[in-house]
Amino acid sequence: MMEPRQREEKKKKTQSSNQTIARVRRGQFNGTIVINQIKDQSYTMKESLRALKTSISFSGKGVKSILFTSSVPNEGKTTVVMDLARSMADSKKSVLVVDTDMRKSVLVGRLRAKVESGGKIYGLSHYLSGQVSLDKVVYATNIKGVFILFAGHEVPNPTELLETEEFKELIEFGEKNFDYVLVDTPPTGAAIDAAVVGKNVDGAVIVAAQNVTSSRAIINTKRTLEDSGVKILGAVLNKCRFEESKYGHYYGNYYGNYYGNYYGRDDDEK
Repeated sequence: MMEPRQREEKKKKTQSSNQTIARVRRGQFNGTIVINQIKDQSYTMKESLRALKTSISFSGKGVKSILFTSSVPNEGKTTVVMDLARSMADSKKSVLVVDTDMRKSVLVGRLRAKVESGGKIYGLSHYLSGQVSLDKVVYATNIKGVFILFAGHEVPNPTELLETEEFKELIEFGEKNFDYVLVDTPPTGAAIDAAVVGKNVDGAVIVAAQNVTSSRAIINTKRTLEDSGVKILGAVLNKCRFEESKYGHYYGNYYGNYYGNYYGRDDDEK
């Protein structure tokens, strides 16, 4: 039997979730994030994104929540996530992007994101640590159809927070109210967060940069995820030179998408 305090906490959590769902249905959020760093997508990039969307749609019935990870930093997975979200939105889909890197997220700075009305940007760490409710961390953006939940401030116990019931409820909320939930996780070589997050999503995509990631590192990432029960949907080979690329299978499931090095090799690119 629940104690009065537990009942009150559950009641508040339910009210917060209901408020957030109601706001989403009305098209209202904590605010609108203005993304100032939006780069044009080339024809080749758009075609690759269309192929990736098609591959995801054929990856299994009911696949809505997808985590993206890599073996090491600077493979471009965050760029892939944001570009895929834009492409899905162009196809009239609603997409929630969730940044789970509560160790060293650079997404706010990279996107030059600001709240349209001014004020502080709240994120995942604020919500999971109980500082704010869920309806305070989900933002609409100036890209129609793309919604975002930033990582928030750095915390000493990110893995522990990702294992909470609140994170599970967040993913369930996203699945119920958006067409897709794209979850950006830290590289598996740096943290185990992807394996933890993977327990709550429908599948995973591994991003590997051409001439950067070793086959051993990719295989280790695949094994790490599979050992945690995560379904591998496939992989994206990133930062390719088209004239040097050959289509083929890449350790089993392979999306066959080639993203050119269209953003360069930024030092802080994840």
